[in-house]
Amino acid sequence: MKLTREDVLHVAALARLNLPESSIDPFAEQLGAVLEYAAALDRLDTAHVPPTFHAVDISNVFRKDAPGIHLDPNDAFANAPESEDGHFIVPKVIE
Repeated sequence: MKLTREDVLHVAALARLNLPESSIDPFAEQLGAVLEYAAALDRLDTAHVPPTFHAVDISNVFRKDAPGIHLDPNDAFANAPESEDGHFIVPKVIE
């Protein structure tokens, strides 16, 4: 796909890039090649390819959710600057 200088300048403006004059033509060729490749991929028949979320298999790396020993409330509040009735007292951040 052939891109014009105006196309490159438009994309550069959207990306908020200041391109030097000498790089506009090379970018036009490079972006055109990327768009041609994307168009070639778009022409592939993927009707019988199952959709995937990941290219490789993944597994859950989390531990099993099981009850365990919890922190005693007195220990939890021991280092708190302020607490009251089982709650931490923090500065107000929303008016």
